[in-house]
Amino acid sequence: MKRRILIVDDELNIRTGLAAAVESEGYESVCAENGKEAWEIVQKQGADLIITDLRMPVMSGAELLKKVYSSYPTLPVVVLTGHGSIEDAVQAMQNGAVDFLTKPVNLDHLFVLIKKTLRSRDIEEKNLELQKELERLKNQTSFTKIIGKSTKVQALLDTITQVAPTKASVLITGESGVGKELVADAIVSFSDRKDKPFVKVHCAALNSNLLESELFGHVKGAFTGAVTDKKGRFEQADGGTIFLDEIGEIDKSTQIKLLRVLQEHEFEKVGGEKTIKTDVRVIAATNRDLEKEIKEGNFREDLYYRLNVVRLNVPPLRERKEDVFLLATHFLQKFCEENNKKIEGFSNEAMSAINSYSWPGNIRELRNCIESAVVMCRNNIIGIEDLPPAVSSAGNAGNIIIPVGTPMDEAEKLIILGTLSYCKGNKSKTADVLKLGRKTVLRKLSEYEN
Repeated sequence: MKRRILIVDDELNIRTGLAAAVESEGYESVCAENGKEAWEIVQKQGADLIITDLRMPVMSGAELLKKVYSSYPTLPVVVLTGHGSIEDAVQAMQNGAVDFLTKPVNLDHLFVLIKKTLRSRDIEEKNLELQKELERLKNQTSFTKIIGKSTKVQALLDTITQVAPTKASVLITGESGVGKELVADAIVSFSDRKDKPFVKVHCAALNSNLLESELFGHVKGAFTGAVTDKKGRFEQADGGTIFLDEIGEIDKSTQIKLLRVLQEHEFEKVGGEKTIKTDVRVIAATNRDLEKEIKEGNFREDLYYRLNVVRLNVPPLRERKEDVFLLATHFLQKFCEENNKKIEGFSNEAMSAINSYSWPGNIRELRNCIESAVVMCRNNIIGIEDLPPAVSSAGNAGNIIIPVGTPMDEAEKLIILGTLSYCKGNKSKTADVLKLGRKTVLRKLSEYEN
């Protein structure tokens, strides 16, 4: 569909001349001789961009600009001005105009400005839609921390809702960085134990001796440094829930004591003889293949079955691509707020790179990427140059990703720039690959720099 440009000027020659010029560039034109007529066209037919004179009868361009900016803030307005009214043009830009041109109009400059402005509007609207979709998703579900509209994530959320109110042990599996701890948080928040203690233990952070003491506590004198009795995490979590992250890292002796807690709901402190009863729901998580660990003799099979009453697998980010931009938008809002920055969204090039990257570090890596981009960004849009090198170069391996809904001129830009990057900056080779003239490629690249 052609983009519609509304031309507003009380001089017939200027209207018809500009209309013919923009139509020669592939746009649709519609004309108005004053602000009042233009305002009616905007309301009834709509427009993608307005080019308006300032001084006109009935309704001036300044009045039209105020109305448009008030009701359609994303609709770009370019102001036409005579040499004697530059101050008015500057005032117009302060009131929301994207730029101003002096009469007589330089058509080359006009076309570059139109392309740049429409491209910016597309990016703004695309990012605004992402923000709205994110808000809709958050409002439609009680899971405020687990963000995703993909089938796999929705299935996961449904299972969490079903499992949470029960007493069953849960084993959460998935690669590092997928958000297993968030799943544990969600289970507890929807359980009958949500107001009871919720204790988290990262098993890989402690050696076997320290972990056993951390989980079950110790009595005074049990070992060097045990100067007082200490409650363990199971005792602290009594009546509530304990989350054992990286359960695959615990040693055999600790596995035995853990199995007893799950079977008998009792244990003894390290160095102690008194049996302590406990009522604790166990949620465990691992990025290891526990079935493989069992075959290799590293993990007890009986403990595995006790933990694996309900299994929840959290999908890696590469298997839920439709969630990537929602998560990126969420992190963008978060880090803009934390760093007191105003960034509207992502450029099409940045979106393409983010979409092309495989995210081996999953959500954790995406989170770090967006935080870095927010810190490094010097404009109101995150560009591909703001992304970490591994991400920014993701689309340069022979494939060019063009998101659905990308306008034709923007798709053309992505293809040319992507091919240029693939050809390592060689413009002649780029022209050969695309079957274009070298002058055409040079002209296009010059336009993109403006």
